[in-house]
Amino acid sequence: MDIGSLHLESQELVEGLAAVGAVGLTTLFGLLFVRKARATRRRQIDESELPAPQVTGKRRKQAPEPEPDEEAAEPEVGEPEAEEPVAASPTLLKEAEPPLRVPAPEAPAFRAPPVEAKPPVAPRAEPPAGRGGQVLPFPASAPPVARERREEARKPAPVEAPPPAAPPVEPPAPVRKKNALVPGLAKTRSGWISRLGSLFAGKREIDPGLLDEIEKVLLTADIGVRTANKLLEEMRASLSRRELGSPEAAWAFLEKRSLELLALGAPPIDWKAAKPMVLLIIGVNGSGKTTTIGKLAAKLIGDGKKVLMGAGDTFRAAAAEQLDIWANRVGATLVRGKEGADPSSVLFDAVKRASTEGFDVVIADTAGRLHTKTDLMEELQKVRRVIGKAAPGAPHETWLVIDSTSGQNAIAQAQIFTQAMSVSGIVLTKLDGTAKGGVILGIADQLRIPVRFIGVGERVEDLREFDAAEFVEALFEREGVDGAASASGVH
Repeated sequence: MDIGSLHLESQELVEGLAAVGAVGLTTLFGLLFVRKARATRRRQIDESELPAPQVTGKRRKQAPEPEPDEEAAEPEVGEPEAEEPVAASPTLLKEAEPPLRVPAPEAPAFRAPPVEAKPPVAPRAEPPAGRGGQVLPFPASAPPVARERREEARKPAPVEAPPPAAPPVEPPAPVRKKNALVPGLAKTRSGWISRLGSLFAGKREIDPGLLDEIEKVLLTADIGVRTANKLLEEMRASLSRRELGSPEAAWAFLEKRSLELLALGAPPIDWKAAKPMVLLIIGVNGSGKTTTIGKLAAKLIGDGKKVLMGAGDTFRAAAAEQLDIWANRVGATLVRGKEGADPSSVLFDAVKRASTEGFDVVIADTAGRLHTKTDLMEELQKVRRVIGKAAPGAPHETWLVIDSTSGQNAIAQAQIFTQAMSVSGIVLTKLDGTAKGGVILGIADQLRIPVRFIGVGERVEDLREFDAAEFVEALFEREGVDGAASASGVH
């Protein structure tokens, strides 16, 4: 390495050090300049914001304002610490020199943004003796608009009043259900009920002549002489007490008394009173016993009951065949014997099987017989005794089936059957095919036996459980009755 190269390297090193020193000095001067500018700016801010101090106590020589400490932390703008103001006496205030006024700098003074009022700060301790008290202005209050907004925000939200309730909607008037018995009792209404309607049409009061006409209609009706006389005597007694002043009142009286005759207050049938529940069906030939048994079995099976039929009519071969058809149609079980067999033994076997296999109801058919045949009536008593040996307390119900077309003859049948057997209910069949349905009033009045079912057609649903109010309403229906259209409207 030669000496020239070493010289050049030393020269370059000196130049580099000079450049670094120049940069460092420049930076140092810049920092000093910035700190000086900041201190000047801070002093201007303090002089423009703070008022001149008031002199308290003895007069003191105005001390020169110390230079602000450059190393002190920058105070928070807008949050000065409040000191306890010291009240000066009037004498001292007079002797105090006027406060020193520092001219405002040319640069615009910095204004802190308005701040919201804060809760009062606890007073600080009094300043040491020899230092004048300093009174600071209170923070500027918030603008009225902002204050109103805050007050509105603090107010509870208004509770909206519930909307006015809608006026109650009245339910529509119930539509009167058409009485299902009206078609089935059309022929009965066309008989004595229609004749009574013709008598009442156009009349304004009941006179002796009208009462005689009413008597003729009731005595020739199929309700029976005994029941007709009872109704007439009650009408005359009510008329003498001026309770029946018009034909409409007489019509309402007959309807009311018919309902009282039919509503015997019998309890409804309890099909669970025994298991099996044994029902014995009796009646004359052709009254509709077998058909009634088939329809009744269909209704009970539809209600979920297990039904067994006993073919006790062994004198008529067609009777067992007819029950067999009904059993296959409705899903019932049939117990039958040979033709000419003892009916008591057949029904004994039927009740025993029902007890063993858990059937709910046994419906026992019997042979039709004339009510005038004493030997046949005694055979019914034997059947009853044998059934009682098969199941304690059986038969639990004994129903007499009566053909409505027989008219007043049905009352005589019922009287003889009730003498031989303990009849607990009446089934009135074929009401839809005759005008003699009024016989039901005579049976209920004279025998005091409740009507359990009525037949008003050929279908299964046409065998209807008897309802006295429904029956009377359909029987005295004025609409469609000849001569009643012009009468005033009861119903």
